[in-house]
Amino acid sequence: MGAMTAHDSAFVLACLGKPVPHTPVWFMRQAGRSLPEYRKVRAGIPMLESCRRPELVAEITLQPVRRYGVDAAILYSDIVVPLAAAGVDLDIVPGTGPVIAEPVRTESDVAAIRPLTPDDVSYVDEAVRLLVAELGATPLIGFAGAPFTLASYLVEGGPSRTHAKTKAMMYGQPDTWHALCTRLADITLEFLRVQIAAGVSAVQLFDSWVGALSEADYRRYVMPHSARVLQQLEGVPRIHFGVGTAELLPAMGEAGADVVGVDWRTPLDVATARIGPDKAVQGNLDPCVLFAPWPVVEAEVRRVLAEGRAAPGHVFNLGHGVLPEIDPDVLARVVEVVHETAGHQ
Repeated sequence: MGAMTAHDSAFVLACLGKPVPHTPVWFMRQAGRSLPEYRKVRAGIPMLESCRRPELVAEITLQPVRRYGVDAAILYSDIVVPLAAAGVDLDIVPGTGPVIAEPVRTESDVAAIRPLTPDDVSYVDEAVRLLVAELGATPLIGFAGAPFTLASYLVEGGPSRTHAKTKAMMYGQPDTWHALCTRLADITLEFLRVQIAAGVSAVQLFDSWVGALSEADYRRYVMPHSARVLQQLEGVPRIHFGVGTAELLPAMGEAGADVVGVDWRTPLDVATARIGPDKAVQGNLDPCVLFAPWPVVEAEVRRVLAEGRAAPGHVFNLGHGVLPEIDPDVLARVVEVVHETAGHQ
């Protein structure tokens, strides 16, 4: 047998529901947030600017792989990067998040968002190529926001607790809503295709805010657009993740991903029963568990591993992103425990 490659890594095999030597593990938001080396290289550089510097993107993406020995790297980026590249006037405000200068309200606002071309995100292509060369047998996961979450930012003008403006458009101006999501699906598809062409081994579609919807509304207003993105991507496993999605898991499974990410609220064995027996799962330790004494952390990690055995494949992860205050040494110990445990055979 030849040398291991990213394509026969434990991570890619688990995504495809194939036997693995050990359960693979990576952490959402592992690139950045809690790492002192991340804060050092980012010092004084605005978030969007940092996503546009290929060498910096590569360095930040590699930091957790070096430190933790995780089974996959995730491209350091932000879900609004392709929107900014497509000409939307926005800024990532420290402590707040993305803020949109002119929120989308009408069909003409939608029409003003231009399609994305590969040239618009040439820095992402360059960063992925640098990383693939550097990572060798460690797979790189591509990154994009899903149409609903992107639409929410654009309609609300920034982060929102209730998504009231988003839902008002969805229910009250369905034509505008679907036009917006169609345009965003096109942008997301192009953004992920650039990453696949440059060599990522898998992609994750983040629908962070979709838990705000009922299953009926998800199926009607969101699923067709996410499905178009997922079903037109070729050649790599696709992971689909949202937060607060317990009621949406059956539909998210149908939308077309190979792996469904599950937040910490739903045990993985219960999630698998909802998603169906042909999809791998990813997750789903509560990030806040990592603040507990080590014996508690270890017991919870083992519980998640045991529940993950119900699925045809399991990629260990947190149920949402790493919090900035988490001790990196605890994450390193979690990786050790996961790697000691035999994987799906």
